[in-house]
Amino acid sequence: MTEHRTRKRFGQHFLHDRNLIDRMIRTLGLQDGDTLVEIGPGRGALTHPLLEEIPHLHVVELDRDLIALLRQEVSADRLTIHESDALKFDFRTLKPADRPLRVVGNLPYNISTPLIFHLLEQADAIGDMTFMLQKEVVERLTASPGTRNWGRLSIMVQYFCQADYLFFVPPGAFSPPPKVDSAVVRLIPHATLPHPAEDEAHLRRLVAQAFTQRRKAIRNSLKSMINLEQFEQAGIDAGLRPDQLSVADYVALANISQPRNDA
Repeated sequence: MTEHRTRKRFGQHFLHDRNLIDRMIRTLGLQDGDTLVEIGPGRGALTHPLLEEIPHLHVVELDRDLIALLRQEVSADRLTIHESDALKFDFRTLKPADRPLRVVGNLPYNISTPLIFHLLEQADAIGDMTFMLQKEVVERLTASPGTRNWGRLSIMVQYFCQADYLFFVPPGAFSPPPKVDSAVVRLIPHATLPHPAEDEAHLRRLVAQAFTQRRKAIRNSLKSMINLEQFEQAGIDAGLRPDQLSVADYVALANISQPRNDA
């Protein structure tokens, strides 16, 4: 078999610890009839064990060498390979009519955050996402207000999803070992948003602006977007720091300060 060299530009670190792979698969609780898509199958460390549990799997992979290896190893009736950049792929096209899509992957560190946001744009088609990621990113995804990891990523992901830290993964589980720790996270898109924003683009801009001055009172970073009267209307203390406000607080501020086009 052809030996595949890891490619730095794809951020490739291949998972090889079978105990951790089995643990990740157990957390999925796969059911008959699930439509599962794996992002970045790599050398198939997760792909092959998944195919021991389910009859068919979709994978999204960009590296042509890895695609050639997968085609050699797995028959086309069991594995559908989508040769594509996951950041541009339309995951809605894989959703069956009767149930949401399930997504899994050991995500390349260099694209994990933009990829999660790309998937959240398609959250109406997705039931859950289980990812192995840099531990620092997982801590930000699952953080709570008032903690050092609470920030723009936490707020925007938790606006759309329930985020749960599942378990820690050491560098030795990969080849080559990355210089960072990893962890597994599960994201479950809300069926109904608990705190819906009238304008999600405005909410994104407001949250980004709030964290430009993380250590100062929020009235400072948001002075160009929100006046003190609006803070009072929303029932939010303008003297709090940006990392002390909840998702509901940010949605309240976004809804009260949303530009009105009444003309």
